[in-house]
Amino acid sequence: MNDSAATRPAVDGGRPVGVDHPGGAEPVVRSTWFLPSAVAAELDPDRKDGEGGRVRRTLRDWGVDFCFFLIAVFIGLIGADGAAKNPTLSENMVVLDQLVGAASCAAVWLRRRWPVGLAAAMLLVGSVSDSAGGTTLVAYFTLAVHRPFKYSALIGGLAVASVPLFYWLRPDGETPYLVSVGLISMVIVLVFAWGMLVRSRRQLLIALRDRARRAENEAALRAEQAQRLAREAIAREMHDVLAHRLTLLSVHAGALEFRPDAPQAEIARAAGVIRESAHEALQDLRQVIGVLRGGEAETSSGRPQPTLAALDTLVAESRDAGMKVELDLRVADPKAVPAAIGRTAYRIAQEALTNARKHAPGAEVTVTVAGAPDEGLTVTVRNPAPPGDVPPVPGSGQGLIGLTERASLAGGRLAHGAGRDGGFAVEAWLPWG
Repeated sequence: MNDSAATRPAVDGGRPVGVDHPGGAEPVVRSTWFLPSAVAAELDPDRKDGEGGRVRRTLRDWGVDFCFFLIAVFIGLIGADGAAKNPTLSENMVVLDQLVGAASCAAVWLRRRWPVGLAAAMLLVGSVSDSAGGTTLVAYFTLAVHRPFKYSALIGGLAVASVPLFYWLRPDGETPYLVSVGLISMVIVLVFAWGMLVRSRRQLLIALRDRARRAENEAALRAEQAQRLAREAIAREMHDVLAHRLTLLSVHAGALEFRPDAPQAEIARAAGVIRESAHEALQDLRQVIGVLRGGEAETSSGRPQPTLAALDTLVAESRDAGMKVELDLRVADPKAVPAAIGRTAYRIAQEALTNARKHAPGAEVTVTVAGAPDEGLTVTVRNPAPPGDVPPVPGSGQGLIGLTERASLAGGRLAHGAGRDGGFAVEAWLPWG
């Protein structure tokens, strides 16, 4: 038997079973005909832990049981012949010995159902019958294979201890007493040792199966987690990058819709902003896809990831869209800020400006960025209450959730909330050092 522990065959007697392969591949048909029924039951994925019940014999079990029956008969015939030649036994004792031996040989077929009971019974029967010697050894082997060590130690110790008494009551006329006792005791010990070796090998196979199953489950969980993280990264990048551009498009398109009588120059200017914003949104989309495919490096489009140094451009774009934005940049050299931290700060400011444009149109927004190495970088975006009523915006709050996660992944923290004056503030701290 050399079945892979990584497979999980469904067991139903000796019928072939299918083993599912990862990725939805066609199942490989394997057979349990040549597995011990105890091992086949343990490998059954539909069998619950601790579930008892009788296990059906496999084809291998029937073959092994028949071989053990023949071994018991063969050793029993040798024992019956020795009993017939033993001058200390009467003819009636010899006949009784042979009848007991024949009955014990038939009991071999019960060894799988009652291994402890059969071994205990043969311990008593074997002490008075030479013909039952073969069945006794088979019962000892079965006990060592199917039951824990404590049963083997108890029955085996009693069996070895009974050997001197047996040969003292029924001495062998051809073999010296000490030789007979030593030889039979050694045979009993070897049978128990062989059975425990088989049991340990089966336990090793089952343990390897369990380890492989846990490894498969952990690999599936890791793959699922990786997919979830990838989806979250795609959603976060798409939202952070495109929301700003699409909001600009919405503002200028709305101006054209509600002011069709605007001067030609203003219409041309708004159309130019829409065209430029659409082009920038397309470039940003390519940039996000490139980052997700190739990491944080520059994409194939040649556009680098935005950093803190691009904050001026972001504010200028917002002002062009009609926002009132005040930038207070207190960092001596924005280019000295690490790229990852600067990019996170840029995205936080970008999302906060987008939210202010949607939820507080007409309000003046203040963006404050301060910090130094070993102190951290602080980004604060505040706006007062909007001057008029603002209709509810669908999906509000999703961007802030993404920003909180982004700041957390960068090792920082982010807080946001409404003020007493009806305004709103976003404050983030990012490590810089």
